[in-house]
Amino acid sequence: MRLLEERILRDGHVRAGGVLKVDGFLNHQMDVALFAQLAEQWHEAFAADNVNKILTIEASGIGLACIAAQAFGCPVLFAKKTKTKNIDGSVYTTKVESFTHGRVYDVIVAKEYLLPTDRVLLIDDFLANGAALEGLCDLVRQAGATLVGAGIAVEKCFQPGGARLRAQGLRIESLAKVASMGDDGSISFAP
Repeated sequence: MRLLEERILRDGHVRAGGVLKVDGFLNHQMDVALFAQLAEQWHEAFAADNVNKILTIEASGIGLACIAAQAFGCPVLFAKKTKTKNIDGSVYTTKVESFTHGRVYDVIVAKEYLLPTDRVLLIDDFLANGAALEGLCDLVRQAGATLVGAGIAVEKCFQPGGARLRAQGLRIESLAKVASMGDDGSISFAP
C-alpha cells in the first residue's frame, strides 16, 4: 500500500538492531484515519471469508484491530500477556517470544470468547520473526476455530517470519513490505 510506505518513509526511523520506529503514527500515537484506510484494504482482501472475529495480541495491535473490526462488523479479541483477576474460567494459552521486548510471554484468551464456530482474522502491526502470529495461530487451533488469514501493517521481509508462515499455508496480507533497512536510515520496499 503506497500510502503506508510513504508514511513510513516520511515519519519512520530505522534504529539499531533492525528496529523500525513508527510509533508516531502506528503503535504508540495512532493515526486513526490511516488505520481506517488500512482496514479497508484488509476488508477488500478478506471480504469473501465471512470473518466474524478479529484476533490480535496486546498491546500494539489493538488499535489496528479495533478499526479493522469496524470494517468487518465484528468483535475484536486480544490475547493477554498476563492472566488478570477479571479472567475467570478456562483459557487457551501459548508462549510468544517478543522480538521488540526480547522476552517470552505466556499469552491467553478466555475460551468463552474464541469458539469453534468463529472465522478468525489475525491483525497485527508488525511481522518480523513471526512468533506473535504463530502464537495467535496456535490459540485459534486450540479453539478449533477457522483461521482465514492475517492482516499485517508492516512486514519485514528480510526476517524469516512471513516466508515461514506462508510456507505453512497461512494467508498473509501485508500492506507495507520492508525489503531492507540500511545503517544510514534508508528503507526499501518489496513489491
